[in-house]
Amino acid sequence: MKNKTSCLPREAGAHPSRCPDNSAFKQQRLPAWKPQLTIATVLSSFFLTGAFCLSVGICLILSTNSIREFQINYSNECSECSKLRENTSNWNKECHCSVNFTLKEDMLGDVFMYYGLQNFYQNHRRYVISRSDAQLLGQNVNIEKSYCSPFATYQNGTPIAPCGAIANSMFNDTIDLFYNLNSSVVQVPLLKTGNSWWTDKNVKFRNPVSYNLSSAFEGTARPPYWQKPVYLLDEEEERNNGYVNDDFIIWMRVSAFATFRNLYRRVERVRQFVDGLPAGNYTFHISYNFPVTKFKGRKHVILSTVVWSGGSNPFLGIAYVVTGTAATLMGFVITAIHLKLRKKKTYFQK
Repeated sequence: MKNKTSCLPREAGAHPSRCPDNSAFKQQRLPAWKPQLTIATVLSSFFLTGAFCLSVGICLILSTNSIREFQINYSNECSECSKLRENTSNWNKECHCSVNFTLKEDMLGDVFMYYGLQNFYQNHRRYVISRSDAQLLGQNVNIEKSYCSPFATYQNGTPIAPCGAIANSMFNDTIDLFYNLNSSVVQVPLLKTGNSWWTDKNVKFRNPVSYNLSSAFEGTARPPYWQKPVYLLDEEEERNNGYVNDDFIIWMRVSAFATFRNLYRRVERVRQFVDGLPAGNYTFHISYNFPVTKFKGRKHVILSTVVWSGGSNPFLGIAYVVTGTAATLMGFVITAIHLKLRKKKTYFQK
């Protein structure tokens, strides 16, 4: 067995030593703290964690239950339009339908309108990457080298703007809300801007630089399934066009699940709606353009309020309650084991 040699100082002209330097870090002489896990510290950690998670979870669930939400599946209500959209040759024919409903209670506060899709898979790998982020930043790029194919160019070589399968499948139903007040009908004012994330609107999406928007997209063509070019998405608000259109930005943030909802509009709090939506009779007027029959999908329109914790999604509250319950139960289990072992130890000592 070889003797271990100590690291001695090197003499002048000697070969370099492989021993580490004589420093506090390399010789592991730094001060360190090692926790002493006693039964008191372990049990207090479990019980405090359980109490914290349970209290937060209960608060989240109570706040979620206070949300007022109304949802309508208009795929069945607009069955005639749905049949019309089954035939792709009818893409240029307009189809409108109406859905009547009644709000039994007031929806106070800010009211948001969502459109929901069911059985629409946005998480397919080829679908998710079918976009050009450089193009959406307003840069002049060769989209033929991007992942946008087969929605990159037309057969004549004209580039598509915006390119890719995500943009081509953009939701394009138009939904208006009307309030039936006595014998008159009042259109509910809806806000179409300010619905997307600030970072998306100001960082991730930008229009090409030009003296006007139509010239910025000169030499490009709209996606095959679109009815309007990208610079005419909003004919009422000029600044809400191109790649910075709120509806387009929201659609480009794909969902991880087959059933999802996207923010469509916000109710403007003016006139009769200054406090929200009053109880009464309402009507949705829908311009039906987005086909869902071929993939056995469903379309919904949702009216919902929000609270400090967000929208109507109880998952986070349930997760906190489950975590808190598990931590509390584990604390009781450890307590029972500790008491049982302590009794055995006392018995053997006697």
